[in-house]
Amino acid sequence: MMNMELITITHWDDKLWRSIEPVYREAFPSGAKPEGILRSMLDRGIAHIHAGLIDGQAAAMAVTGMVDGAEGKRLIIDYLAVSRELRGRGAGTVFLDLIIDWAKQTNNVLGVIIEAESGSSETHAQRIHFWEKNGFILTPYVHQYIWVPEPYQAMLKPLEQSVQVEDNGESLFRYINNFHKKAYRPPAK
Repeated sequence: MMNMELITITHWDDKLWRSIEPVYREAFPSGAKPEGILRSMLDRGIAHIHAGLIDGQAAAMAVTGMVDGAEGKRLIIDYLAVSRELRGRGAGTVFLDLIIDWAKQTNNVLGVIIEAESGSSETHAQRIHFWEKNGFILTPYVHQYIWVPEPYQAMLKPLEQSVQVEDNGESLFRYINNFHKKAYRPPAK
């Protein structure tokens, strides 16, 4: 078992960000939210940034947010990245488990939602496999955003039996889209 420390922040921390930013940029060379948007999300209390450290060194990072629904809280994992040298060695699963335990303990989260690029490449297949082996269910609905070229599919990890996907996954995008709208909304003046 890998010994990883989870640090979760709700206020911007330059030193922590500088340590995990290379992991973020390496995993998401395009399509990543700019630093200013991430800062704004923390300032407005709509996101958390998580760092997974091994022996004090950045091993993984994630950006998450909480969304409320009629059936209780869900955790949205907006980004999750593991340093290249640790991929395929269990670090992603350890990090994901730490984040889910944190979300259950601090926010009584009943399910976890992610969106994955919908594609047929080997990279897409590997990403989907990672999430599925960690208990996520791939939904068939393919969502096409107007501002990004690639389509996406939602995945859900129920943390209680009452949490189910009642449709083809389209309903999960209501949570995801609400989170994205908040993320890109300018701060109130």
